[in-house]
Amino acid sequence: MVGPAEGSSSGGPSFLSATEWLRGEGRSADVVMSSRVRLARNLAAHRFVPQADRQQRAQVLALCRRAIERVGPMSWVDVHNAPEYERQLLVERQLMSRQHARGKLAGGIGGPEEPRGLAVGLPDERLAIMVNEEDHLRVQVMRSGLALGEALASADSVDDALERSLEYAFSPRFGYLTACPTNVGTGARFSVMLHLPGLKLLSEIDKVRRAAEDMSLAVRGFFGEGSEAVGDLYQISNQTTLGKTEQVLLHEMEAEIVPRVIDYERHARRVLVEKRKATSTDRVYRALGTLQNARLMATEEAMELLSLVRLGVLTQLLPAADVKKINALFLFVQQAHLQHQSGKELTQHERRTARATLLRERLSDVG
Repeated sequence: MVGPAEGSSSGGPSFLSATEWLRGEGRSADVVMSSRVRLARNLAAHRFVPQADRQQRAQVLALCRRAIERVGPMSWVDVHNAPEYERQLLVERQLMSRQHARGKLAGGIGGPEEPRGLAVGLPDERLAIMVNEEDHLRVQVMRSGLALGEALASADSVDDALERSLEYAFSPRFGYLTACPTNVGTGARFSVMLHLPGLKLLSEIDKVRRAAEDMSLAVRGFFGEGSEAVGDLYQISNQTTLGKTEQVLLHEMEAEIVPRVIDYERHARRVLVEKRKATSTDRVYRALGTLQNARLMATEEAMELLSLVRLGVLTQLLPAADVKKINALFLFVQQAHLQHQSGKELTQHERRTARATLLRERLSDVG
């Protein structure tokens, strides 16, 4: 699925299908779209990214790339040389952060030309490694459904392989040293992407926020830090790593907080079906009708309507529809994916037209 894009000077990837986080498989996949584990690491005897000059960052990039190439089959992107639409494509696929795409750190340090890279695991995109984001290395492993333990095991394996070639900045007292104090310790971030339309429709989404705050977790939007929730998609992740082992963090997420949120959402869906069936069915079919007939469609509107359709499929208010098809459309309606599919840069009006056409074609047999 991942390979050189035709005509791409950066060796960037050409994407033709839905990515790992939209496969719709695994435990509790009706609510948990994906699980992700990210490890932050820095090289010993090298200035951390926010304090390094361009030459030092270029040196770190070269060292890390050589180590990454020994891990296994990967597609490499020189992010600083990649076209803007290609960087956005990678962000939309959740393979790198918006910060990495921009090349700017906190306080406006750096810019698009800053030396940085991205390695994507072949052939399934489950593994992505950012080089010179906030830290020298950000190792990310993603799995469909609730599978944080599996993702952690894979991330640890990759981390061990990299450490055979690289010496990490590590303190016996504090653990792994990172650019941001909140990541010091294990350097591990656990996060899940949740689809919560039931709680949103019942105006109970604050239940999730309160539960997360009780566990010192962060609730963010579709693109992570600094983003809004669109399509009723939310990311929940741990905020600090110091003083807790990976296993403790894993248990808090996978055995305590996430199951609680899953129960909240499933209960909300039952209420919508059992006590508000007529209203809920009307919402779902109105959303589907708009998607099947609109001639212009903005991204956020498409995401919100797809969220309702996915809810309808999972609650059987909308029978005989493939949830994987709906999942994939969350991705394909994004700006860079539309341009990638069209093979050219599109104006805003052209994107809205192309998005509406895509939705009509893909959903013509639903309902």
